[in-house]
Amino acid sequence: MCQLKLSLLVQTESRPFCGNLQISPYFRHLMWLKKYYLSSFWFLVFFLGLTAHGLAQTQTDQGQSDQTKATRSDSSMGPSKKSNLVRVTSGYFEKKPEFPEAVIYSRDANGPVHIVHDGVDMWCDQALVYFKENFVKAFGKVLIKQGDTIEMRSAYGEYNGNTSLAFAAGEVTLKEPASSLEADTLYFDREKQQAYYRSGGTVRDTSSVLTSKVGKLFTESKKYEFSDDVLIENPEYTVHSPRLDFFSESGLAYLYGASRIESPSSTIYCERGYYNTRSNRGHFVKNSRVDYNQRILFGDSIYFDRTRSFASATNNIKLIDSANQMVVRGHYAEVFKAQDSVYITNRAVAISVQEQDSIYIHADTLRVTGPPEQRVIRGFYGARMFKPGRTLAERTSGRCDSIIVIQEHGLTKMLGRPVLWTGDQQITGDTIHLIQDKINQELDSLKVFDNAFMIQEDIEGYNQVKGAQLIGRFTQNKLDTIDVIKNSQVVYYSRDDQQKLVGINNTVASSMQLYIKAQKIRGIRFINKVPGKVYPPSEFPENARILPGFIWRGEERLFFKDDLFSGKTFPPLKPIRGIELPQELILPDHDPIQNSSNPTDPSVEQDK
Repeated sequence: MCQLKLSLLVQTESRPFCGNLQISPYFRHLMWLKKYYLSSFWFLVFFLGLTAHGLAQTQTDQGQSDQTKATRSDSSMGPSKKSNLVRVTSGYFEKKPEFPEAVIYSRDANGPVHIVHDGVDMWCDQALVYFKENFVKAFGKVLIKQGDTIEMRSAYGEYNGNTSLAFAAGEVTLKEPASSLEADTLYFDREKQQAYYRSGGTVRDTSSVLTSKVGKLFTESKKYEFSDDVLIENPEYTVHSPRLDFFSESGLAYLYGASRIESPSSTIYCERGYYNTRSNRGHFVKNSRVDYNQRILFGDSIYFDRTRSFASATNNIKLIDSANQMVVRGHYAEVFKAQDSVYITNRAVAISVQEQDSIYIHADTLRVTGPPEQRVIRGFYGARMFKPGRTLAERTSGRCDSIIVIQEHGLTKMLGRPVLWTGDQQITGDTIHLIQDKINQELDSLKVFDNAFMIQEDIEGYNQVKGAQLIGRFTQNKLDTIDVIKNSQVVYYSRDDQQKLVGINNTVASSMQLYIKAQKIRGIRFINKVPGKVYPPSEFPENARILPGFIWRGEERLFFKDDLFSGKTFPPLKPIRGIELPQELILPDHDPIQNSSNPTDPSVEQDK
């Protein structure tokens, strides 16, 4: 055994790699020989001869060692010039005929094999070092460190000192300050400071776990590029995306393609956007939507804050309330999930979708509040309402300062100078209530509180009814009876069946009831009537043809849905700052550290 080890030492003296070996392993072998052959004369002769050669070699090694140490101190933060050669600083070494071009280093009593190169330290149980090619293959508990920032562990590793390329396989783990990467195989380019995998990998940061089939790490910018079945798992949500860029220091994830963020309370879909995995905030700008609580929010741009249960949307907004068959549109919206509240402005309109007929409500600002079974719509400033009806006679529209719709009761309140048109009747008052039958989705009744006034245009003038209050009833969305309560008064142009004017009725009563057919007053019943008179048209005084409080607002009437916005100006749509498309993720289609002169051995027998 002694002769074999001596023979190996003599053989390696003339090889170019020996100039890069530290002298400590050399003397450890000599101390082993001294322990067993101290009393031998031949050992003394051999020792004296070998020591003379060793001293000469030591001087050469010391010069190279000093130069190498200087290089390492200058390049601890990354690769420098490629003139440096791989050095081995510890480990038991030997030659084997099956690896004629390599020196085999193995762990010894002092610890693992230690290999250094240009700011990189490598430790392993066994290594094949090709000094001529400046190439290393490492086996067993492989650890590669670059400064204080990069640490990679694996069962097997390769390193090319000429190209600064590393390869790791077998339970690979790469750690950086803010995250760790796990993969079956991993490539690391020190020149570009990039690592990548092609067969599946997992990244763990402080709050999430990210997996994908293909991934790339930029160590300087702390950026990951993932593609192909990307998944983020967080205790609160999961993210699915075909392409995702992740910054480990900030926790920002940029989504590209059809992506989803799912949680028990919401689902977000977008085709471009970003999400902060630490603050739980995101911004989505292409085909984006948020689904929650039987509501779906669409918009050109959506901001989402999971912590606050808040979302805002800009430009071309659509909010679908499936529980109440309602759609809200506009160009800016805020949704507060915890409060069951939606705020919409800038061309805002709420649509109550009904099988028979829909109702449109517009205001400068709309608020939708309450749980699904108790939704309330509030419109502020310049409120308008429109119900197309199946026929012109069923068409209903109105204006007011503000409007409130209580869907649970089918009640619509019009406040602040309200005016309502139903058929040919204009109805005004201090406050107007419309009640809808929720079963058949038709108008049931209306109530006017204080200063009730109804006007209907006639060829000769205006039919007018006024009183303290007014109650109207509908049949198939058409007004058929009207009760005028307290201090009622009427001016009515009476016509025969041929629509010929026969007289003008001017009567005052405590109350009265009007009967309407085909949008015309066909009969009046008076209660506690004060003696009145039906005047011939020529004898009716001109100054009596208009009742006190008369205001005709026919120019404000809505005839079409587009009239909801007539006469109003809206601010231009805000430009949406998009998220740039990522560069194409390109990975080498071959093993970058293999070369024709030094193919990677599939395995090496461990020397125990």
